[in-house]
Amino acid sequence: MKQLAMKGTLVPLLAILCVSLVQAALPAQDSQGRPLPTLAPLLKQVTPAVVNISTQSYVAERDNPLLQDPFFRRFFGLPERQPRQRRSQSLGSGVIVDAENGYVLTNNHVVGKASEISVQLLDGRVLAAELVGADPEADVAVVQIPAEGLTALPMADSDVLQVGDFVVAIGNPFGLGQTVTSGIVSALGRSGLGIEGYEDFIQTDASINPGNSGGALINLRGELVGINTAIVAPGGGNVGIGFAIPANMARALMEQLVAFGEIRRGRLGVSGQTLNSALAKAFDLDISKGVLISSVEPGAAADRAGLKVGDVVVGIDGREVEDTADLRNALGVLRAGAEVELEVMRAGRLERVRAKIDAPAQQQFEGRQLSPRLEGLLLGDIGEDSPLYGKVDGLLVLDVAPGSYTWRAGLRKGDVIVSVNRRQVTSREAMIQALQQSPNRVLLNIRRANRALFVLL
Repeated sequence: MKQLAMKGTLVPLLAILCVSLVQAALPAQDSQGRPLPTLAPLLKQVTPAVVNISTQSYVAERDNPLLQDPFFRRFFGLPERQPRQRRSQSLGSGVIVDAENGYVLTNNHVVGKASEISVQLLDGRVLAAELVGADPEADVAVVQIPAEGLTALPMADSDVLQVGDFVVAIGNPFGLGQTVTSGIVSALGRSGLGIEGYEDFIQTDASINPGNSGGALINLRGELVGINTAIVAPGGGNVGIGFAIPANMARALMEQLVAFGEIRRGRLGVSGQTLNSALAKAFDLDISKGVLISSVEPGAAADRAGLKVGDVVVGIDGREVEDTADLRNALGVLRAGAEVELEVMRAGRLERVRAKIDAPAQQQFEGRQLSPRLEGLLLGDIGEDSPLYGKVDGLLVLDVAPGSYTWRAGLRKGDVIVSVNRRQVTSREAMIQALQQSPNRVLLNIRRANRALFVLL
């Protein structure tokens, strides 16, 4: 009886299982047998191109400034101090954009200060990556992995994006592993947020969280339209306001990073201000958008091209210019020597002017030339391409040699030295005079992003 009962139960179960397998092999359908809309086929194609990135770095630990003073240490007979370091780990995302050469696009804040970079592919492979180059100003970086069996995402023309277009964000939020979210383009050309030096963000409500940085924002054709970068997060999580760097900007910067290992921004040699209704009326203009040129540097690219004070720049290389941020962002992706076409309103007429971008004129010098305590530093003027230009007076740290004395003391590329031994410095000569005051110690006042700190060498 038990045997018969088992056979009677087994037959219906097998029938149900067979029906379930057949249904699983077919596309999902509605009650009338029509296929349900799904992103699954698209994601199956594109997700292998989005990778998880993990990094390791060594951060100098801060302690009492007195312990950094050599005179204090000699007075109390303390041994020479080696700055302590702690190991730091972080997670992020990246996008394979060149399968043949193994190039991965990501954010500078994901890999820029890393000592070791690992890339995990969707198939489970973990590959050691090398930093090709990074641009802290636009928060873009390129790393390279072995080019074997990779899938790359094609890059779209992000200039054709429109508010309301559907987009999908792919990344590694909170270290959970690859995650997909969807939404729309909420706004375009977001700037003035104070997140990066160059801002021209795509805003989206596709959920972006910590760890998504460097991941892909794609359109419904499976093309890369942006690199996920930042969020507005008053409570620490996603609130539906995320930002991505447009693919066109990322592509232009990547080309320079691959070619030179750095961004070689040029300069036009003009100063200007966003046109408003009051200025338009004062200059008898019938336009309300653009950049009014207030000064032209003699002999610079703008001067040679014939630009004049009072001209209003309304376009660059076919792209509309509404304000100074638009102009700065457009120029910020151009390398020195590139030619650009400017659309200019002059005396009520629209004219087109071609200019060849100059290389930045920037004084550079090594810190060790001035003092052994500045060993490892490369210093220079704050260039016109810097977001700090005209806002902060000081000397820019162009580079810090890893492992050097100044590196171990905590100085980093992008810092601005505002004063030395409590004397303001804006030039090499001013720094020499300040160093002569106290040859046995160097007290630096540093501006770093929105913070200020003292470093005693």
